[in-house]
Amino acid sequence: MGPTRQCHSLLLILLAAAAAAASPEDGTPLRLPVSERPVYTQLPRSAAADLIRALNLQPRDASVSRRDGDEDVPAGTLVERPINLASMATGSAGGAPSVGDLGHHAGYYRLPNTHDARMFYLFFESRGSKDDPVVIWLTGGPGCSSELALFYENGPFHIADNMSLVWNDFGWDQESNLIYVDQPTGTGFSYSSDSRDIRHNEANISNDLYDFLQAFFIEHPTFAKNDFYITGESYAGHYIPAFASRVYTGNKNNDGVHINLKGFAIGNGLTDPAIQYKAYTDYSLDMGLITKSQFNRINKIVPTCEFATKFCGTSGTVSCLGAYFVCNLIFSSIKMIIGNKNVGWNTKYTTNSFFQCFEMS
Repeated sequence: MGPTRQCHSLLLILLAAAAAAASPEDGTPLRLPVSERPVYTQLPRSAAADLIRALNLQPRDASVSRRDGDEDVPAGTLVERPINLASMATGSAGGAPSVGDLGHHAGYYRLPNTHDARMFYLFFESRGSKDDPVVIWLTGGPGCSSELALFYENGPFHIADNMSLVWNDFGWDQESNLIYVDQPTGTGFSYSSDSRDIRHNEANISNDLYDFLQAFFIEHPTFAKNDFYITGESYAGHYIPAFASRVYTGNKNNDGVHINLKGFAIGNGLTDPAIQYKAYTDYSLDMGLITKSQFNRINKIVPTCEFATKFCGTSGTVSCLGAYFVCNLIFSSIKMIIGNKNVGWNTKYTTNSFFQCFEMS
């Protein structure tokens, strides 16, 4: 049996063991949650290409001249266009700024040291002062588009029920020049035609982000002197420390444009699943959401989660998918008991999907 088949077999064994451990006392089999998102026939690269065309960001614009016979010359080219999302937004209580007062941009950066990877980003200049800090936002996942945060969390706009844009009175662009990046390659509208460009560790992801920042500040030199902060949530608990370290190292070595890094912020970060997932049951018991009996039953999954997470750290690929599903059985088992109780949410969130990312394309 080859390594791939061994990983698949281990994945099935882990899932079966964890599901059996989590089964209710009455013998009702535990159903593994499935995604309720519609299945999209459009491939990510096709969806990205549609957006590029809509923004007049054709892939050929992001290409550089290559010497004949040398296909490995890095690109490192940034293509950016102004966008007018504000023209679709209704006013806020404090009065909405006009399109002419704003600098909203969308672009692609053709990543160097890749075969064909392009990183998509959106940049919103501050509604306050151009001297406000530059803040980059990284949504987690891994693999969640940063448009999730842009339109549902801290961006300039929210999407109303009628699908129109509404100014967000609490958008971070009130006090900062805000960058949203779809990363790593394959996330959201960032894509490559070559599967070898898919990233598998924080070091490569951080290098890509650092290369992007260098190109960004060359394109926008007036912002290079501003204070710079790295922010994000969830799995960005992995990205952000690595990215901050890469920026620090680049500054120390005088690599390119000096980035005025002042700090970073991680919201609800996932940094160590083996430790954090087992805290779900402790919290749920302390809050009276589950009984002691339910606590003991669900906690039987924890050793399998810890083992699967450790195995993922040494093996990667399919084993990490197994760890993801096994550890999420802890969360989904609690959710099956308590239903839709979401602290801080004003509306019901009805999906029982394992997958945390929304379809943004």
